[in-house]
Amino acid sequence: MEHRIVGPGPYRATRLWNETVEIFRAKMPLRKHRCRFKSYEHCFTAAEAVDWLHELLRCSQNFGPEVTRKQTVQLLKKFLKNHVIEDIKGKWGQEDFEDNRHLYRFPPSSPLKPYPKKPPYQKDVIKFPEWNDPPPGTSQENIPVRPVVMNSEMWYKRHSIAIGEVPACRLVHRRQLTEANVEEIWKSMTLSYLQKILGLDSLEEVLDIKLVNSKFIIHNVYSVSKQGVVILDDKSKELPHWVLSAMKCLANWPNCSDLKQPMYLGFEKDVFKTIADYYGHLKEPLLTFHLFDAFVSVLGLLQKEKVAVEAFQICCLLLPPENRRKLQLLMRMMARICLNKEMPPLCDGFGTRTLMVQTFSRCILCSKDEVDLDELLAARLVTFLMDNYQEILKVPLALQTSIEERVAHLRRVQVKERILSVL
Repeated sequence: MEHRIVGPGPYRATRLWNETVEIFRAKMPLRKHRCRFKSYEHCFTAAEAVDWLHELLRCSQNFGPEVTRKQTVQLLKKFLKNHVIEDIKGKWGQEDFEDNRHLYRFPPSSPLKPYPKKPPYQKDVIKFPEWNDPPPGTSQENIPVRPVVMNSEMWYKRHSIAIGEVPACRLVHRRQLTEANVEEIWKSMTLSYLQKILGLDSLEEVLDIKLVNSKFIIHNVYSVSKQGVVILDDKSKELPHWVLSAMKCLANWPNCSDLKQPMYLGFEKDVFKTIADYYGHLKEPLLTFHLFDAFVSVLGLLQKEKVAVEAFQICCLLLPPENRRKLQLLMRMMARICLNKEMPPLCDGFGTRTLMVQTFSRCILCSKDEVDLDELLAARLVTFLMDNYQEILKVPLALQTSIEERVAHLRRVQVKERILSVL
């Protein structure tokens, strides 16, 4: 019942689906069952499938022990919809799967998910600005010069070059290091770090680098509070005041100084529902649709915790600042609620930690297109985030230092050349 680790790379969700289907079909115990006075060979009940698959997922490093029985039922519904399994009469697709004694079997063949076909790609090499390149429209042969008045000193210099005593100089163009150049350096070096950590030849299959905004990266690094939380320039993108007050209330429970309403029995549950409703109605998950594959790819590194944390740090730098801020505040609230022994149960059916994961997973990570394992993958990611959010939502110091040194070096070169040109 081994589930090999599916590492980072393109189509990781599809690879996980196929891996799970193959193991389920190969290892799920089959036996004879009776139903309505009739015997059926090589089948299993729905409850048996839930038991076996739930254990497989919980023991897998790809998913982890946080997987619930309810999530397992949801996955088996998708198995039935995609004809991985069928009921004992051969029905599938529209039939609903429930955790009961209904009989199911495997069809003769179960097609695996195909991988998207894309044209061959070249390695994503983001070109650094070439400071020696002449500006457009100029050339070495067509450079305006001022007329030179010939004197004995000038004649001696030219004569020395002509006979080889002094090497002739080549005119070198140096473009000014602009704000756009600096932004390009931040983007290129950040993506290069991510590509190296993931061990990929290209980032093409996990994100579209054209959609990566260098201004977001720089804002997320420098526009932060003393606590490391992003500060927004556009206040219209802030959390609504009533949501922020509700989050502060639960994060600091039972000291709810921000809320003026009188408390009553079940008050904390209503406050939690208010927060859950707001985040549940976001138009896009906090980690964005565009970065879904990148974050899922990083999940393949969880067995190397430090490497995974560094990869998540870089991915989170790519977020729009308002998303990063909302994520920081949400994760801090979730962690504090889980550690607060004075917090009453917020749900009768779940423990607090499980409730946090189940409530907020889809508003944090979700695919724009239907991905059959997205719920399990989101739960896995949010669990890891809760355990490591303080480190993950920090700016990676090594990356920041490396980029700042690169920019400082280029600026020193420019200053030196200006001095030499004056001399």
